Amino acid sequence: MWIARQGRRQTGAQPQAQVGRVTLPGDPAGVYLSGERRELPVFAPGGYVWRPAAGREVLVLKTGPDGAAACVAGERCGAEEGLEEGEVLLHAGKASIRLSPDGTIWLEGQLRLNGSPVSLAEG
Repeated sequence: MWIARQGRRQTGAQPQAQVGRVTLPGDPAGVYLSGERRELPVFAPGGYVWRPAAGREVLVLKTGPDGAAACVAGERCGAEEGLEEGEVLLHAGKASIRLSPDGTIWLEGQLRLNGSPVSLAEG
């Protein structure tokens, strides 16, 4: 039995998912895990386009039989957004859209419609 187990022993097996830090922003991205990995494709939900920024923590999934085909799957959500249960926040820099479960939609930033600025009156 000991001999049979020796052939199955895996040395230095890497986890299928790791958290790393973005070193080269964009798509493809560079991410530092236990070493830097470059040219990693970036994935997002359908209809959503995302480019990870340098320095952000991201989830890297290793695919393929030996984990050689890795990709960036998402970014760590921060507590700084202060989301309530059930809320959704889409943000980039100074612009954001917050959707609340009660039906309220919060917009932050400069609003443009077909490229033209839109001014909304308070009240």
